[in-house]
Amino acid sequence: MAAQRLRMKHFRDILRLRHELGLTQREISRSLGIGLGTVSEYLRRAEQAGLSWPQAAELDEPEIEARLFPRDPDQDPPRTPPDLPAIHRELKRVGVTLQLLWVEYIQSNPGGYRYSQFCELYRRFAKKLGPVMRQVHKAGEKAFVDFSGKKPEIVDPMTGVATSVELFVGAMGASHYFYAEATPDQTLGSWIGAHVRMVEWFGAAPQVFVPDNLKSGITDACRYEPGVNRTYEEFARYYGAVVIPARVVRPKDKAKVENAVLLAQRWILAALRNRTFFSLRDLNDAIRQLLPILNARLLQKLGVSRRELFDRVDRPAMNPLPSSRYELATWKLVTVNIDYHVEVDRNFYSVPHALLREKVEARVTEAVVEIIFRSTRVTSHRRLTGRGLYATKPEHMPASHRAHAEWTPSRLVSWARSNGPATGQLVADILESRPHPEQGYRACLGIMRLGRKHGAERLEAACERAVRLSAPSYRTVYNILAAGADRLPLNEEVTAPAPIHENIRGAAYYEEDPC
Repeated sequence: MAAQRLRMKHFRDILRLRHELGLTQREISRSLGIGLGTVSEYLRRAEQAGLSWPQAAELDEPEIEARLFPRDPDQDPPRTPPDLPAIHRELKRVGVTLQLLWVEYIQSNPGGYRYSQFCELYRRFAKKLGPVMRQVHKAGEKAFVDFSGKKPEIVDPMTGVATSVELFVGAMGASHYFYAEATPDQTLGSWIGAHVRMVEWFGAAPQVFVPDNLKSGITDACRYEPGVNRTYEEFARYYGAVVIPARVVRPKDKAKVENAVLLAQRWILAALRNRTFFSLRDLNDAIRQLLPILNARLLQKLGVSRRELFDRVDRPAMNPLPSSRYELATWKLVTVNIDYHVEVDRNFYSVPHALLREKVEARVTEAVVEIIFRSTRVTSHRRLTGRGLYATKPEHMPASHRAHAEWTPSRLVSWARSNGPATGQLVADILESRPHPEQGYRACLGIMRLGRKHGAERLEAACERAVRLSAPSYRTVYNILAAGADRLPLNEEVTAPAPIHENIRGAAYYEEDPC
């Protein structure tokens, strides 16, 4: 049949050369580069059909073929052509091949086209769909995402000033199922938030997210090894997917989303052009009303809507959504300071002291700060609000720091009173004499250590003497114990005489009559 169609292209030339120029059959064969038998056969059939020149020039090829090769009434009835749009849709489903579809076709049409002709018919159909549609997208595999170049606007109701916002667009590869929403900007939070709402709109998650090389999602726009933002990568993993960016300067890689962007601009932005929106929420409500209408429109070349195609092809092959929504988390590389704390947003969070001066990652959500070291979470804290605040866990401290931190003013005074009333009074005086009680912890712990060294009785006696001297300090108690003054009776305490010096006048000087 293919050879016959090829020869049909030369039929008009054969008649023209024969009737206008009077060439012989052999000359016609050499001129057109076709076999002598073909020239002879076509001239014989033309004579039988009553075709001559220039009559044949006014007929198209199907008419000429019908007159040259009339169908025998006794031959088999014409073959039923395959449903090519349905074949194209079915090929998007997992595991479906042309051979399987031909077997199903031939079972219902025993006299249908053979496999090679069946494939040829489909290839011709696919070529007419355009270069974008020629890409074979597997069911449920890819979601193409990007921001629109053209932006909608929000008007401030107080000032009347219009502010441009972003339009996020996503589309499934196999079904063309479409999603769009307005976001305040292109920051990471807006980018991830739009993705979360998109998969919730789909009711399932794709296996692959295909973004353009946007800075919010891609840290290194390399053609061969692109760097994906840590948060974006974590988001995709949470939904059982991966991120594969489109190649740089390869528009065919993102043709699907470019078509979706064009669709959004024509059927959303253009449709809303005469409306004024005073908040992002109002704008998104209007967009949400248009999405079902847009997805219900029939695709001209496939004869089916995006919604129907999505429900039939994409959704059954997509990943089910987790029980809870993904919580946005940002990642920061931080260094553990000498006080075994890391700084995150002007606040400080403790880590195990063994990680001193190590590089760790901080995963920050709205409520929690997690610390990751070598892909392992070592601790987490409730996120602090404010500046200069500390979150410290006792188990992160060295043993000496932990022992110090476990004491409180009430606990210190309680211990001191258990040793004796004078010790309790001295410790209370020490804590009260400092602007902050914590400043007296070290002195109180030092007094406790003196008690373990010299015994409770001597410590009580030394503290009683220090209270009488109104000198509440660790140094006073230490000196009393070192000099053994705690063993002296309080009523036998000897006052050291004043030193002799020419500048010291003595009591007698004041007894003299000044006159």
